Amino acid sequence: MRAKIYVTPRKGVLDPQGKAIEGSLHSLGFKEAGEVKMGKYLTIELKGVTPSEARQRVQKMCEKLLTNPIVEDFTFEIEE
Repeated sequence: MRAKIYVTPRKGVLDPQGKAIEGSLHSLGFKEAGEVKMGKYLTIELKGVTPSEARQRVQKMCEKLLTNPIVEDFTFEIEE
């Protein structure tokens, strides 16, 4: 089983990396590029747990270590 985790800046939080990428895209001629948010993508292999347990454990992993809940949001999916 594998977890795919997506971490993004919370809405309204300044994202300097996203702004830099947005500016660079515009300077390269990609004027259609709107607001850019720079995030993280993680995969974690999970062993010896049921899908329900995996969801609970990954939720806790994100809350305790993988994200900063003050400035980041996360979503995840579990692949069996």
